[in-house]
Amino acid sequence: MKRLGATSCFVVLAALAATTAAAQVAVRAGTLHTVSGPPIENAVVIAGADGRIEWVGPAAEASIPDGVDVLEAAVVTPGLVDARSVVGLSGALNSNVGPVRDQDQLERSSPLQPDLRAIDAYDANETLVEWVRSYGVTTLHTGHGPGALVSGQTMIAKTRGRNVEQAVVVPARMLASTLGNAVSSNFQSPGTSAKGIAMLRSALHGAQAYLEQVQKAEEAGGDENVGSDDGEEDGDAKPAPQPPPRDLSKEALGQVLNGELSLLITVNTVPEIAAALRLQQEFGFDLVLDSAAESYLLLDEIREAGVPVLLHPTMSRVQNGSYETAATLAEAGIPFAIQTGFEGYVPKTRVLLWEAAIAAANGLGMERALEAITLSPARILGIDDRVGSIEVGKDADLALFDGDPFEYTSHICGVIIESEVMSTECR
Repeated sequence: MKRLGATSCFVVLAALAATTAAAQVAVRAGTLHTVSGPPIENAVVIAGADGRIEWVGPAAEASIPDGVDVLEAAVVTPGLVDARSVVGLSGALNSNVGPVRDQDQLERSSPLQPDLRAIDAYDANETLVEWVRSYGVTTLHTGHGPGALVSGQTMIAKTRGRNVEQAVVVPARMLASTLGNAVSSNFQSPGTSAKGIAMLRSALHGAQAYLEQVQKAEEAGGDENVGSDDGEEDGDAKPAPQPPPRDLSKEALGQVLNGELSLLITVNTVPEIAAALRLQQEFGFDLVLDSAAESYLLLDEIREAGVPVLLHPTMSRVQNGSYETAATLAEAGIPFAIQTGFEGYVPKTRVLLWEAAIAAANGLGMERALEAITLSPARILGIDDRVGSIEVGKDADLALFDGDPFEYTSHICGVIIESEVMSTECR
C-alpha cells in the first residue's frame, strides 16, 4: 500500500508524558479518518475533560484553548474496536497451572455453562490488555471463548482502568456458544454436530419452560390461593402457581430468548452456519455468527436472516478461510467486523491492525477495512453512540500513527481513551 504522502512529515510529540487522568487535550492530524465521513486533511480534534470529543474539523478553523496540551500525528483514527476477543480472561503467560494461572476463558468441567459471567474473571491489569491497547485497541468485546457448547457470557470493556468496574462498558452483551468440530475434545459430549444442536435446543426449550413458570407465578400476583370461576368457597380455591427455584443457567438462556443477550455462535463450515440459522429461526433470538470461515458460501441465507458476522482474523488457521471473505461480505451487504479471535498459543490474540490490513489488500480496501475495526463492530455491538468514529459528543478514543495505519512500516505513536493520554511511545 502507498504511504500517505504529505502527512508523513508529522510525528507524534513523544516527549509528552502520558497523563494520569482525563483532561482537555487537542490532537493535530495530517489526515484525520473520522470513519463516519470523509477524511479531513490538516485537521484538529479537541477532546474535553469530560472524556468526550468537543470539536472536530480543519485546523484553519480550530480554536485550541490556551494551556491545552497538543499532540501531533501524521494520521489519526478512532480507537480500534475488537469485535471478539478473550483478552482479560486469557493472559500473556499461557499458563493453566500454579500461581501464575492466567487462562480463564474456557471452563472445562461442563459443556453447558451459560451462567458464567465475564465480569467475574476479567483482569484489567493483565499485561495482554496493555499490549493490545498499545496497538490502538481502545474497546474490547471480550469474555468466555470458543470451545464449549455454551462457554459463558461476554462483556464490553475499555482497555484501561485498575479494575473491571473502571473498564466495563457493558457488563453482559452476548452468550458465547460453539457448534461442530470447534467444540473442545475435553468434553465427552457433544461428540458430534447433531448431538451439539440437540443439546443446545434442549437447553433453550428448558429455558422457555422456566420463563413460562416465572411468568405464571408473577401473573398470580403472589396470592396464596387463586379462586375458581364457578363460585367455589375460598377453602376450595386452587393454590397459586409458585415460581421455580432460581436457576442461573436458565436465567442466562432466558435473557437470550428475551432479547437481552445476543447468542454468539462460533461456526465455520456450511453445515454449522446453516444449523445456527435454523436455531435462530426456531427460537427467534438475536444471532451473531462468530468466525464463519465458509460464510462466503451462504451469502443469500445470511443476508436474508439479517445476521451479522464477526469474521475470523484474516490470517487465522481456519479450514477453508479466505483472505477475500471480508471483501465478499462487504459486497454482499452483510454487516461484519474483523476480530482478533483466540489463539492456543502466546500472545493469545492477533494484532487487529495487521489482520485488517491483509483484508484491505485482498479486495476490502483501506476505508472499508478501517470501518471493519471501528464503526462496524461498534454498530454490531450496539455501542456506536459512544465509539467507532470521530464525532462531537462521542468518547474521545483516538489512535495516533506516524503513517498509513495499514502500512507495515508505520507505527502507533499515541493512544487516547476518553481524553486520557494512555501512551505516546511509538511501536
